[in-house]
Parts: sequence; C-alpha cells; structure tokens
Amino acid sequence: MNHFVKFCGFTKADDIKNAVNLGVDAVGLVFFEPSPRNVTVEQASELAKNIPAFTTIVALVVNMPEQELVYLAHHVPFDVVQFHGDEQALACKLMADRICKRWIKAIRVKEDDTSETILAQIQALKDFGASGVLLDVYHADKFGGTGKRFDWEKLPKNSPLPIILAGGLTPENVIHTKDLPIYGVDVSGGIESSKGVKDLGKMAQFLKNISN
Repeated sequence: MNHFVKFCGFTKADDIKNAVNLGVDAVGLVFFEPSPRNVTVEQASELAKNIPAFTTIVALVVNMPEQELVYLAHHVPFDVVQFHGDEQALACKLMADRICKRWIKAIRVKEDDTSETILAQIQALKDFGASGVLLDVYHADKFGGTGKRFDWEKLPKNSPLPIILAGGLTPENVIHTKDLPIYGVDVSGGIESSKGVKDLGKMAQFLKNISN
C-alpha cells in the first residue's frame, strides 16, 4: 500500500507548483518565526493560490495563541492544523473547534519512549478528536526540522489514529518505510537544496521511491 506523502516547509511558489505536478498529497506551511521555513500570513495567502482543490494544505503552528490562529484561519485557506509544540490535547481540540478545522498533533519521541508510552499519548489525542498523529524525534531545543530520526522499532502496530512518520526522512531511506505500520510520511529537509528551498530532483526521487 502506498503511503500518503506530505512535503512541508515551502517558501517559494515554484517549489509548490513542482510538488503538486509530481503528485504530492499535502503541502505544509510553517507559521513559526524561529524556523528558517517560516512564512508570514501574507506569503502563505499567495502560496496557497498555487495549490489545487484536492491537495491538502496543512498549517504547522507551534504554541500559537488562539487569537493568532483565528486570524490565520481567516486569511489562509488551510485544511488541517498541525500542532507541533507543547500544546495539550484538550487545548488542541478547543482551538481547532474555534476555527472549525481538523487537526493533527506532533508527538516528539524521546529516547526512553516505548511503543506503549507512544500509544498512550496517541490515545489521548484520539479521545479529544484528532484526525491523525505525527511522530517526530525529540530535540531539547527544536520543534521538528532536526534532520534526525527516532528508532522506528518503537512505532506502535495498533494505533487508534493514522500515524504520519516524520524526522530525518530522505529519498534514500524512505524506501525502508513501506512495511511500517504508518499512514503517511512527512518530509522537509530531506528534499531541500537549502533550508526552505526544495530540490526538484529530490522531490521526484522521494515520491518515486515510496511508490515503487
């Protein structure tokens, strides 16, 4: 079974057009100022014009105040909000309800996490109405975009939510995700020539390797 593919961290319209033409399922836009892939509301509004109807737009936010999220939802036509900070499940639900959007939450997997501890966190998200969970590697100073990956052996096999695998994915190692108990993959740095600038060849190879 082919996995759903999200390319994240776009800053350029041409990169989005290329990704869409290659057949990516979802496009992620980052709204987190410290990130080198951050875009403003104005930039995102323009970038979204290059994304056709059946390609999902995901807004990645990190500990964003509710009023900012409401403003964002009024100005950028995203489909799903991805909470990627320290937000608790109840807070995610309340904010997503406020803007009437589906939501997913990133869990940053720590070294001492096990399949069981990950599963417990996923269940909490399920209980509050998440549409999926993104598993990324834990870093003390960064909310994603580390280029590192966690031990995939820890992936729970009976997740109550669709699992999106992130962290350290490349066109080379995505081949090894085919038999994992996941719904999709999410890549940013692994398809770039520099931070925020996507590489057409890497994007094409990534999609080719995951679909073959």
